[in-house]
Amino acid sequence: MRAPLRVGVVGAGAMGADHVRTLTTAVPGATVTRVYDRDTERAKQVAEQAGGEVAPSAEDLIGSDEVDAVVIASPDVTHADLAVACIEAGKPALCEKPLAVTAQDALRVVEAEVAAGRRLVQVGFMRRYDPGYVRLKETLASGVLGEARVVHNVHRNASSTTSATGPGIVTGSMIHELDTVAWLLDDEVVGIRVESPVRDGLPDPQLATLEMAGGALATVEVFVNAGYGYDVRCEVVGTTGTAALAPTAAVSTRVAGVEGVAVARDFVVHFADAYRAELGAWVRAALAGGVDGPTTWDGYRANVVAEAGVAALTSGVRQAVGSAPRPELYAPGAGR
Repeated sequence: MRAPLRVGVVGAGAMGADHVRTLTTAVPGATVTRVYDRDTERAKQVAEQAGGEVAPSAEDLIGSDEVDAVVIASPDVTHADLAVACIEAGKPALCEKPLAVTAQDALRVVEAEVAAGRRLVQVGFMRRYDPGYVRLKETLASGVLGEARVVHNVHRNASSTTSATGPGIVTGSMIHELDTVAWLLDDEVVGIRVESPVRDGLPDPQLATLEMAGGALATVEVFVNAGYGYDVRCEVVGTTGTAALAPTAAVSTRVAGVEGVAVARDFVVHFADAYRAELGAWVRAALAGGVDGPTTWDGYRANVVAEAGVAALTSGVRQAVGSAPRPELYAPGAGR
């Protein structure tokens, strides 16, 4: 493909609109040509800001000669079908997490890519592009921490309307950590336990314990209605040291007798740098004819662990995590 990469965006909600804004203002080599959303007026507003046009349907957008690559930011239940449609059209896609609502649907996307013989879908696990997380992984890989033993994770939202059920908290919010821990440690989750101190009503917060194939453990606290703001933390504890994400606030204030730093209001603000880096990397890879980020296999594995997590939350006991065999397409260095 040749620059500029002509991008179509499916979904003009908060995430889709932010991706359009980032692609238009902060990612060289890309231009947004088509936008689709069930809310036609919303799609029109977002498309006009980017100088693009409204597509009559998601299928029309994917098949358009004016679209080289696709961002999927529509409701979760649509992700798998749209990802498969992009594969069949031979167009690179960035699919927001989760890849699918079930592991079986995610496996269907994997199978479509394997049949096509090339990687075309990147899953939106943007934490892999966050400068803090990247540095944390580099620190661990350097050996200065020794062997990783424990990873502690905190994931809090001020409030959430999308993760409105106990299972939804696992599949819609915790799924970020389910991917991040595996990526940080270059390892797979083989067991999971999920509990909540709330017995009646929405089980929020939730605390998960992940068992890794290599023997390490990880804790994940997810609190989607914490009230005070958006707060993400991660610490890796090794045999010779620890490393943790540093606070992201650049300014500390002393006002009305209180000293402190501002807490981000939502994930878009907190991970703004990560989204820019993610979209930039995706555009560069798409111009080269493929993708080079979190794969459909990574998305499938996260779905598998999430399903086991939902079962653990429901049953109150540890659940083993298994999966289908990994295809050669997703072996390190393959399919690029």
